[in-house]
Amino acid sequence: MSKYVYLFSEGNASMKNLLGGKGANLAEMTGLGLPVPRGFTVTTEACTRYYNDGKVIAAEIEAEIYQMLARTEQIVGKNFGDPENPFLVSVRSGARASMPGMMDTILNLGLNDQVVEGLAKLTNNERFAYDSYRRFIQMFSDVVMEVEKPRFEKILDAVKEENGAKFDTDLSADNLKEVVKRYKELFKAEKGFEFPQEPKIQLMEAVKAVFRSWDNPRAIVYRRLNDIPGDWGTAVNVQEMVYGNMGNDSGTGVAFTRNPSTGEKKLYGEFLMNAQGEDVVAGIRTPQPMEQMRAVNEAAYNQFVETANILENHYRDMQDMEFTIEKGKLFMLQTRNGKRTAAAALKIAVDLVNEGMIDRNEALMKVDPKQLDALLHPNFEPKALKSAKPVAKGLPASPGAATGRVYFEAEEAVEASKGGEKKIILVRMETSPEDIEGMHVSQGILTGRGGMTSHAAVVARGMGTCCVAGCSDIRINEEEKYFIDRDGRKYMEGDWISLDGSTGNVYGERLPAIEPEMTGDFSTLMQWADEVRTLKVRANADTPADAAQAIKFGAEGIGLCRTEHMFFEPDRIPAMREMIVSRTEEQRRKALDKLLPMQRSDFEGLFREMQGYPVTIRFLDPPLHEFLPQAEVDIEALAKEMEMSFEDLKGIVSSLHEFNPMMGHRGCRLAVSYPEIAEMQTRAVIEAAINVNAKGMSVVPEIMIPLVGEIKELKYVKDIVVRTAAEVIEKAGVKLEYKVGTMIEIPRAALTADDIAKEAEFFSFGTNDLTQMTFGFSRDDAGKFLEDYYAKKIYESDPFAKLDQTGVGKLVEMAAKLGKQTRPDIKLGICGEHGGDPSSIEFCHRAGLNYVSCSPFRVPIARLAAAQAAIGGGGLGQK
Repeated sequence: MSKYVYLFSEGNASMKNLLGGKGANLAEMTGLGLPVPRGFTVTTEACTRYYNDGKVIAAEIEAEIYQMLARTEQIVGKNFGDPENPFLVSVRSGARASMPGMMDTILNLGLNDQVVEGLAKLTNNERFAYDSYRRFIQMFSDVVMEVEKPRFEKILDAVKEENGAKFDTDLSADNLKEVVKRYKELFKAEKGFEFPQEPKIQLMEAVKAVFRSWDNPRAIVYRRLNDIPGDWGTAVNVQEMVYGNMGNDSGTGVAFTRNPSTGEKKLYGEFLMNAQGEDVVAGIRTPQPMEQMRAVNEAAYNQFVETANILENHYRDMQDMEFTIEKGKLFMLQTRNGKRTAAAALKIAVDLVNEGMIDRNEALMKVDPKQLDALLHPNFEPKALKSAKPVAKGLPASPGAATGRVYFEAEEAVEASKGGEKKIILVRMETSPEDIEGMHVSQGILTGRGGMTSHAAVVARGMGTCCVAGCSDIRINEEEKYFIDRDGRKYMEGDWISLDGSTGNVYGERLPAIEPEMTGDFSTLMQWADEVRTLKVRANADTPADAAQAIKFGAEGIGLCRTEHMFFEPDRIPAMREMIVSRTEEQRRKALDKLLPMQRSDFEGLFREMQGYPVTIRFLDPPLHEFLPQAEVDIEALAKEMEMSFEDLKGIVSSLHEFNPMMGHRGCRLAVSYPEIAEMQTRAVIEAAINVNAKGMSVVPEIMIPLVGEIKELKYVKDIVVRTAAEVIEKAGVKLEYKVGTMIEIPRAALTADDIAKEAEFFSFGTNDLTQMTFGFSRDDAGKFLEDYYAKKIYESDPFAKLDQTGVGKLVEMAAKLGKQTRPDIKLGICGEHGGDPSSIEFCHRAGLNYVSCSPFRVPIARLAAAQAAIGGGGLGQK
């Protein structure tokens, strides 16, 4: 018979998959003898069964929960629902992977009209009892019964105003009784029945609510952004309540063993006296820094410092801890490996190795490759920053620099992003978990309230997004969508501002930025990664500037040069259009002769920047209509420029129109119809290689024929390449090696890869098109329905962002295996967007590919992900 509920004393850290991260760590801390409030964990398997059973908790699981509740009562010496000796609990979620703020929590559960009076009498603290009751009613109503939290906050604010109270701590016991009375009236008005009084019913409803919160919209989005599978489920932790709101000798806080923004080895955090845990992270009251706790309660502070050291040494990583002090006594509510900025992650990883706590491989595994993105983009230009005047200052919650247009609603930020806006600053009084999508599309986040451990700060650091929190210098009006800075200037939606997440400064202007550098800890970690990984990392680069950036970030070649991108420049597009509208081969060749020196020069630039590393050049791929205007006014202008009649040019544009251009006259099909295009491109590649090799380089160019699905079409185009190359090489009187391969992007090519490998010296998997053709939908149009697929759990992630290993991946593995059967030394790479996605890179390692290719700014991400794949031992990635 399955066991679905475990006492903390029955578990340990190795049971994370079953008990969730929080439950496993509570069990581990209990085993270490630390002061953990007693309790039990309902497993992730119970959550999975809840969904499988149609969102019902099975009778045997319910019985097991009550059995463990009774055992916990015995251990604690209190009784659940007993006014004479009340036992209250917190009910918290706890998934395998940390998902801060994404799921729901209920505190003070077990209170009712009788128990609250008993608690007041037992503690001789009526104010504390009713403060706990009003908190419980609000949380239970919001999380379990879906009565919106702001409705209760309005009542609390009204009672504070009526009694001249600035903070909730200023309210008396009688004031809080009035709050409770009004809360219950609101509940009955909303739900049509009295607030639930039976503690066991409260408990079961809370457990169900936590299970339900696994599938709330913000949790689903968070999982998609962080590659967390939807079938993991969440555990539920039921834990003895300890009270930070019993007076000025009680409090609660959140602290890290190291600074999560910088990585500095120094206790970092905040606490609030006479408060419960939600008060600290919600940012309703401004907390105090941890250093000040020594003056408030030196004994508890010293005990906490000692506990923090024990936990960091035990877990061998920076810890994020929640604690409560009840009447001077310290209790540990949680520990976990702390979320940190990319800069902090690098520093902590390198420092832990230098301190002898971990080895290099462990250090590499501690850094999330996706986080590095935050370090690979520009910072503010120092001169501009020096002359700029801050208009406000908040807390430097997550470092980096961000410039963008102001938006006051997460939904509007998402809509702006979908509309093409690239620079967005989300400005909120305080963020909540519901804002997760808006935060994700934003370059920076600015909040009027909240501390360094508020929701905005924690989530922004995890995302690597710049954040300035608790900016009391500004007055935000979310309803009318504006904020006013300390000088009285008003900023409306769409106005430009800049944030410096390292200083907390806010600037009322658009500031220029500079490129980042990979030095210090970043450089050290990358060096360790390069020593371990077996996959090579190339870049997708079409210009010498892209190539230079790629080399700077550690690329070992170009895996994809898209030659069509070279034709869109103003000085080139006329010759390209001349070639397209030509009616005879002679006219086309004349136009191609104009393009030849441009292409040759481009390739020379790429070869020089790549310093002898391989460069894969893909021949012309898109359909020809993409180079021509579609609007009549533009056609008319071009006709004049080309000395053609409007009717003739419009006829050509119409004739090139395709009903399904993704699967139309493009790629190798263009070279079959117009062999002279392939001739010109071959000549440009070979002549460029000969020219740079004459100056001391040893370039071996790689020519890639796109969109092949049949060996005969590859052979036809390859024969053109070989013939043209031979002519150029013979005329130059030199020796030159080169390779001809193909892009595997059509399912038929993958299925017949053993045949195609007879002609192809390398395969590069173009997983953008391969994904489109395997799924049968366009990545440009998929956005219209993918949200529906996520909501209905048909897909968990975007197959264009994260490789579909089940379907598309099977084609890749099949093609790799078949290709090697025919040509054992065949080179295998990937050059779609998936080349920069860590989970896809891990797959490429397992599949035995030789390299991945990604955008220049994702090269360090790929280097680290490739190292992690090698450390994980997931396959046979080769040099």
